[in-house]
Amino acid sequence: MYRLYYAPGAASLAAHWMLIDLGVPHELRKLDLGAGEHKDPEYMRLNPNGLVPTLVVDDRPVYECAAILMLLAERHPQAQLEPARGTAGRMAYLQWMMHLTNTLQTAFRGWFYPHEAAGEAAAPRVKEFARSLIESAWNRVEAQLAASGGHIAGPQLTAADFLATMLMRWSRNMPRPATDWPTIRGYVERMKARPSFRTLYEREGLTEWA
Repeated sequence: MYRLYYAPGAASLAAHWMLIDLGVPHELRKLDLGAGEHKDPEYMRLNPNGLVPTLVVDDRPVYECAAILMLLAERHPQAQLEPARGTAGRMAYLQWMMHLTNTLQTAFRGWFYPHEAAGEAAAPRVKEFARSLIESAWNRVEAQLAASGGHIAGPQLTAADFLATMLMRWSRNMPRPATDWPTIRGYVERMKARPSFRTLYEREGLTEWA
């Protein structure tokens, strides 16, 4: 059985959602980020970054959301959430997993925590720059979805779609949320229609963007 350390709506959301979608046994350990539970020494032994998510697999902790998603796709091939090795779809899948986590998710850090980069005085400029990076990424995602046949890496649903949809949700209160792009908007509605998404929202107690 898997054990997922998570916080509602945080970067653990995609991992939690994929566990539900796979229908595999798992237990949840909710962390109160406001109370600093993710910085407790016991948790830091599992994840020295002090972030969520952490997934305990066969008594070994794994962290970084994209890594967890790729691992789950690999461990449960019957779900076909990763394209076959050596295919063009596999190349697109790997590229988009890395782009989403390295470029887009990183830009959100600047949007939500703009003071971290250069202090409070520079925060407005950092935030505006982060916004430009995020909106540029949505332009690329919009074009990719229009050309790919319905999902991030092609016509097939993959782990990349859980990650992408989580990041789209994060943009919901921005001046231009991801759903301002028409192809993304249709894609989001399809992803949100999955029964696993409704279960995810119920378990995490989420209401926004439902």
